[in-house]
Amino acid sequence: MAGVAGGNDFQWCFSQVKGAIDEDVAEADIISTVEFNYSGELLATGDKGGRVVIFQHEQESKNRPHLRGEYNVYSTFQSHEPEFDYLKSLEIEEKINKIRWLPQQNAAHFLLSTNDKTIKLWKISERDKRAEGYNLKDEDGRLRDPFRITSLRVPVLMPMDLMVEASPRRIFANAHTYHINSISVNSDHETYLSADDLRINLWHLEITDRSFNIVDIKPANMEELTEVITAAECHPHQCNVFVYSSSKGTIRLCDMRAAALCDRHSKFFEEPEDPSSRSFFSEIISSISDVKFSHSGRYMMTRDYLSVKVWDLNMENRPVETYQVHEYLRSKLCSLYENDCIFDKFECCWNEWHSQVLYLFAIMTGSYNNFFRMFDRNTRRDITLEASRESSKPRATLKPRKVSTGGKRKKDEISVDSLDFNKKILHTAWHPKDNVIAVAATNNLYIFQDKIN
Repeated sequence: MAGVAGGNDFQWCFSQVKGAIDEDVAEADIISTVEFNYSGELLATGDKGGRVVIFQHEQESKNRPHLRGEYNVYSTFQSHEPEFDYLKSLEIEEKINKIRWLPQQNAAHFLLSTNDKTIKLWKISERDKRAEGYNLKDEDGRLRDPFRITSLRVPVLMPMDLMVEASPRRIFANAHTYHINSISVNSDHETYLSADDLRINLWHLEITDRSFNIVDIKPANMEELTEVITAAECHPHQCNVFVYSSSKGTIRLCDMRAAALCDRHSKFFEEPEDPSSRSFFSEIISSISDVKFSHSGRYMMTRDYLSVKVWDLNMENRPVETYQVHEYLRSKLCSLYENDCIFDKFECCWNEWHSQVLYLFAIMTGSYNNFFRMFDRNTRRDITLEASRESSKPRATLKPRKVSTGGKRKKDEISVDSLDFNKKILHTAWHPKDNVIAVAATNNLYIFQDKIN
């Protein structure tokens, strides 16, 4: 990895940017989730306006084999509309909270998308032929007079321009009282879980009218509530195992074989707090905003406000690795609390990628000022990069960025006081099979790739 791997094998360079350049960004255009499918051929984004945009990877040109193919718009559709809960006098936003792809079984693609209350299963399919020569209809679609039909015709399939259709196949509704923060497809590819602040439900993809409640942390008296569920994910290989994280910085691993209701966890992961570093903000910044299993299922990664931690599932008392994302913000927590940035929920992703000359085991997560951070688990090196239109020339190499925390500022460093907290990278995704990353910066989607020398 450029700068992270420490070698000259390759560097990160700009590939594409999607989205308008407008200074005044419409709230509906802000990207709220990014997700590659299992092959990396498709890349989906959801936004606050309830839309899903799918990009398809185009094959690279034979004339320029050193350039990878680009991602171009494949399909755009309105997944969710704003609703109103009349019983609770509550508006339900159309914002897409999460997108999860299902493994491809046939020519069509399937994905789950959710807003705060309703999960939908979408089928994305192609049509490049249409039937012509009906007996009861003219070519323009008008019905023919049955008494004037003197002979029977056999309809034939004729080629037509490619059309991509998105159709809702299942709607999973009315199962969550609180806002859905996570959906995760199980390794059996038949079930998935959905989590809100206090409950986790298990669904079958074919059954929409009922789900099984597998975790319920709601106390009898809501005044006794001390923590909420912040994220949940299924194990990548064991369909009976899942984890969920909490606002107290803890992670619970549950096994559905032990009991139908998994209120009693199998494992409990928590790092003891250093009493000397405790402050008014300790509980807020320890809240976990994302949890992800490694591809092997041996490790999991959690993101809190200031750091990323890697946990071994066999060791519950502390993480095996801790990476500081933006430790320089610790002195700014008071102002970040006042402008609500301290409640931002950063996601994280990782990749186990290898080529003939390099093996990469890396982590990526976002920060402020459109910065995003990468950590190489092999060398323990890290790098800060920026998603910016200033470096959006084709194949332009991304320059590492450094933040000055005080004293004399070196050339090319940016002062911590100059950081723009309105520009934040909350959502990132890594191609499952290649060194290509997607980074959402407000209403823009940046795609970067390794620079092949």
